[in-house]
Amino acid sequence: MTEYGRGPGPEPWHPEDPLYGDGGWGGQQAHAGPQSPYGGGPQHHPQQPQQQQYGEWDQQQAGYDGQYQQQPYGDQEQQHYDPQGQQHYGQQGQQQYDQQPYGDQGQQQYDQQYAGHLQQQGYGQGGWDGSGGQQQPAYPGDPADPYGQQAASYGAQQPDHYGTPEAYPPPEPPSRRRAEPEPRPDWDPDPETEQDDHAFFAGGDGKDDEDGDDPNEGRGRGDRKGRGGKGKDKKRRSGCACLVVALVFGGGTAGVVYYGYQFYQDRFGAAPDYAGDGINEMVTVEIPKGAGGYDIGRALKAAGVVKSVDAFVAAQSKNPNGDRIQAGAYLLKKQMSAASAITMMLDPKSQSNVLVKPGERNALVYEDIDKQLELAAGTTQKIAARQYKDLGLPKWAQNKSRIKDPLEGFLYPGTYPAAKGMKPEAVLKEMVKQADEVYARYKFADKAKELNLDDPFQLVTVASLVQAEGKTHDDFRKMAEVIYNRLKPTNTETNQLLQFDSTFNYLKGQSNIHISEKEINSNQDPYNTYTNKGLPPGPIGNPGDDALRAALNPTQDGWIYFVATDGLHKTEFAKTYAEFLKLKDKFDATKSN
Repeated sequence: MTEYGRGPGPEPWHPEDPLYGDGGWGGQQAHAGPQSPYGGGPQHHPQQPQQQQYGEWDQQQAGYDGQYQQQPYGDQEQQHYDPQGQQHYGQQGQQQYDQQPYGDQGQQQYDQQYAGHLQQQGYGQGGWDGSGGQQQPAYPGDPADPYGQQAASYGAQQPDHYGTPEAYPPPEPPSRRRAEPEPRPDWDPDPETEQDDHAFFAGGDGKDDEDGDDPNEGRGRGDRKGRGGKGKDKKRRSGCACLVVALVFGGGTAGVVYYGYQFYQDRFGAAPDYAGDGINEMVTVEIPKGAGGYDIGRALKAAGVVKSVDAFVAAQSKNPNGDRIQAGAYLLKKQMSAASAITMMLDPKSQSNVLVKPGERNALVYEDIDKQLELAAGTTQKIAARQYKDLGLPKWAQNKSRIKDPLEGFLYPGTYPAAKGMKPEAVLKEMVKQADEVYARYKFADKAKELNLDDPFQLVTVASLVQAEGKTHDDFRKMAEVIYNRLKPTNTETNQLLQFDSTFNYLKGQSNIHISEKEINSNQDPYNTYTNKGLPPGPIGNPGDDALRAALNPTQDGWIYFVATDGLHKTEFAKTYAEFLKLKDKFDATKSN
């Protein structure tokens, strides 16, 4: 565009224009007279069809700029170069321009033509100020050349209408105008440099005081006393703000120090611990099987026995017997030192457990549970007979009418928590659960078929017989072979009779070594293996792990007889009946002594 071209856009076209920033407002366009804004008399420019191709505002403006650019008056051929190179006006346009009257009539004709031309181009009806009429700028100088374009076109310097000291500053559009601030006296400090006038230090919300509407009220020298009172109030509020800031930073520092101390204590300091042997409040703590030092410490802390897990672990590592703490229930005091808690847990008197021994019968286990839970005698046995189906027995477990106790053989040996307040069925469930897991791990269902047994239930029965008749670990595998050999249909030595004293003692609820032949032969109970072939109806005790593995892997040496030659601990085996008689004589000799 030309340097001084001007159109109805929102901004002027050149920053050096005195009206830079003038968006068409009417405050300074009050020129009197029909003066054309384009530097002269009325002009007539026929509408060019090429101008329609500019769709954007600035393209249309560029077209007008090229059409209405002023040239020096004279006989020279006036040429206007369109930015797209499409329009050239020659002498015909210049003559037409020169022939236009330079008076009011010509101005009116031009205004009509120019307004129509703007309407055809899609411009609004208003001028720059939106008032609907093209207002004229009022500048001193040549009315025919208000922008000094004649001089500028010949290279002369454009006059500066605002450069003199007496001139007003360049006008600005209304949207950019600001009210001039009232002049401040010399004694009144600049609010931008007076820090305590800030809303934060003043304690206010940043709004003006509501004491009066006049901002200069009380600013005279005679009212300095009142202003001094406000200053004191500002200082007081500023002090409060500083106090708040100090408290915030002080609190943050204290928090950092506190958490830093806690971090140091957790990492490097001694673990929190109680002192002494605890208070006179007892609590039962159950330690699960396989629990380590941290697991035990967490259980004790949750029960209120020790103060921290780390203190317990540290005390356990210092105690030479600390790793001997077994699973089970312990009756302990609250708020004990970690060292005292370990000492008490190692004392059998503090343990509240039921211990199922390998080979122990269910009747004895029921009695122990009643004692630990402080229940009436026979309570647990009645619950077992009534609720055995709900205690988690495996599907292949049997309950035939001949079976004395369906839970026999399924209360797996081990230590189980049993403290006052617990229910008997809860204790029994843990025992049955343990047995089921062990039998599943040994794959009893598959092994029973390999050993020519009817079902896994019979395998449990064999293991209970091995546990009851064997004396040592080395005896178990030989004892298992004796059982399997006597159960064979080809057995002509005992004719498939087991002839075990342990089965007769079970049915009688006793543990006698010396049983008369008359007593044995006169009893036809299914559990009497002297008078009934094959296995008894069910297990006669709860086999341990050694007996189970022996029942799964018996020897293959041909053992079919055995005798406890010392009457108690030593068992010897024989393959023939003649060898058996020799062992029997040895036993008799021991008994006579």
